[in-house]
Amino acid sequence: MNEKIAQIEKKMLKDLEEVKDLKSLEKVRIAYLGKKSMLAELMKSIKDLSPEKKREYGPLVNALRASMQDKIAQKNDYFEDNFNALSEWIDVTAPGQRVTRGHLHPLTIVQRDIEKIFTTMGFVIADGPEIETEFFNFDAVNMPDNHPARDMQDTFWIHAEKNVRHVLRTHTSNVQVRYMQEHTPPFRMIVPGRVFRQEATDASHEHTFHQFETLVVGKSISVANFLHIAESFFSQFFHAEIKIRVRPSYFPFVEPGFEFDISCTNCEGSGCSTCQRTGWIEVGGAGMVHQNVFLAAGYEKNKYTGFAWGFGLERLAMMRYKIDDIRHFHGGDIRFATQF
Repeated sequence: MNEKIAQIEKKMLKDLEEVKDLKSLEKVRIAYLGKKSMLAELMKSIKDLSPEKKREYGPLVNALRASMQDKIAQKNDYFEDNFNALSEWIDVTAPGQRVTRGHLHPLTIVQRDIEKIFTTMGFVIADGPEIETEFFNFDAVNMPDNHPARDMQDTFWIHAEKNVRHVLRTHTSNVQVRYMQEHTPPFRMIVPGRVFRQEATDASHEHTFHQFETLVVGKSISVANFLHIAESFFSQFFHAEIKIRVRPSYFPFVEPGFEFDISCTNCEGSGCSTCQRTGWIEVGGAGMVHQNVFLAAGYEKNKYTGFAWGFGLERLAMMRYKIDDIRHFHGGDIRFATQF
């Protein structure tokens, strides 16, 4: 009996050494621990032994079974922990799968660059609602009801609530009044944001676009302050020496008002097809804040002066990246976005 037990254990250890995967290990388990295994036959033969022999060989057979179960379990754990390494062949020289990474939209890149430049000059960044009341969008910026200036901005109106009409803001000037109501001059602030106008789209017009406005309020603020800040900003933004030119124009919330141009970034003012041989590129509007706007914000009339100016972010991005159609920014074509 002792010899038979030793033979079974020796054979099992040899078979375990030859096992290469979980499938062959299961065959070994069935062969040695199954219902018709060699160990099962050995345990059945014990019942025919004398009581003295049973007490002698019973513990040995049970110890053998426990040893077999433990060794098979260890082998099973080994294969489970190293299954992929043992069963799958990997070509370490093959190129890996490239993970697609997201990146910033060109408008976001331009806006962050603008914000960085202005904050280094001591400006704060303000924000406001895109769904605005008629008061802040029109009345407070010197465009009362029936004012002809409202015809310049085709508008998305929203149903009235408690006799208060709301609108998708047509400019970011609404934030200027909101900011002035909560702050006392002097201050310098900028307002980047999305605006909406009900107009036909083409290569240079969109119903949804972004504006960027600047407001400086204090005592004895003049156009000279605007010219200095504007030249400093555009020179930093385009990494070149930029000059500013102003032309008289009309905006209801400033008096006097003017359009401002910058020297052409393509030809440096010498004249090219980009600037139509003039050496100048129109960028936006500006002017000295109208005293009626200060009154709407709760300021005493003629106590403060200030200037406001703004431009379209898309236009600035088009100039920087040589983009020929404003509709690319919101078209959703990933081929456009991945270029930046």
